[in-house]
Amino acid sequence: MARWFSPLKHRSSIVVVAAVAVFGLGVFFLFRGHTPGPQEAAAHTTQPVTTAAEPVEEAAAVPVAGTAPDADAGSHAPALLPLQASPVATAAGSQGAPLEAAIAETVRQARSQPGELVAARDKLNQLLRGPATPEQKQTIKDEMARLSQDWLYGPAAYPGDMLCDSYTVRSGDVLDIIGRRMKVPYEVLMQINGIQRARSLQVGHALKVVHGPFHAKVNRATFTLDLYLQDMYVRSFKVGVGKPGYETPTGRWRVQAGGKLINPPWTDPDTGRLYKASDPDYPLGTRWIGLEGVEGAAQGRTGFAIHGTREPDQIGTAGSRGCIRMYNDNVELMYNLLVPLYSQVEVFDH
Repeated sequence: MARWFSPLKHRSSIVVVAAVAVFGLGVFFLFRGHTPGPQEAAAHTTQPVTTAAEPVEEAAAVPVAGTAPDADAGSHAPALLPLQASPVATAAGSQGAPLEAAIAETVRQARSQPGELVAARDKLNQLLRGPATPEQKQTIKDEMARLSQDWLYGPAAYPGDMLCDSYTVRSGDVLDIIGRRMKVPYEVLMQINGIQRARSLQVGHALKVVHGPFHAKVNRATFTLDLYLQDMYVRSFKVGVGKPGYETPTGRWRVQAGGKLINPPWTDPDTGRLYKASDPDYPLGTRWIGLEGVEGAAQGRTGFAIHGTREPDQIGTAGSRGCIRMYNDNVELMYNLLVPLYSQVEVFDH
């Protein structure tokens, strides 16, 4: 019996020692595996960065530099603040550079490829209606005003242009009637086609016609009037508006029926004095385009107009009794573009 149990006892001791060794090694490797090295620590603590170009649908809490106190006295942990996309960064990152590139490419296209002028104009008008900085909008407007000298005021209608077309004069045609059909004054058709006398149309002659009407948008804050053909930007003008106490009412107006007049007599509502165009201090300039209010603060208002001035230094200021003042040569151009009942004038602040 002693021989039998002695080897067994020896073998048991070996098994116990081996088990202890295995257990010790396991503990060693277990704790060693949970102790991160410098590279592992960086991999586990680095947070993903959300760039301004990527949309952020929901605010997320990420550590940023701060001074929120930790539980341990004297230590400071990063404060957790909601992550929000910066509006400035978003505009510059996702809109600024691509928009600048789009404007530059469209301008290049318009100037180097005459056959693409209409497509470039339409693209610029689309960009003008989208998000853009004031500087970018001004760049677009400047180029569109330059292009209007060709597609609008030039003698030829471009293929595919939905705003200008060619019309062959027929027997019995009258320029005024053609203009009414197109919702534009006949004067602009005379100007575009180089016609000296409205009654001198020749049968079979090709006319360039414009599909109106023209509209205007007046920004009281910037003293500007933007001219549009339908919804296509054409160019801008500097204007004067009503002074404090006589502010030009905001809202939507339309050109009055019979409201377009050349050098009309005018009675000062404050003094009752009647001014005639021959008077040396006649204040209205060379044209009067009467307006009637149809929406907003303008609704139901009359007695307001777009007109010229004998005081050009008042343009770009708030100095009138509520009317919209223009330089005389500019108001004469507007007179030849706006048509009663169809042409609208929107007045606003921003």
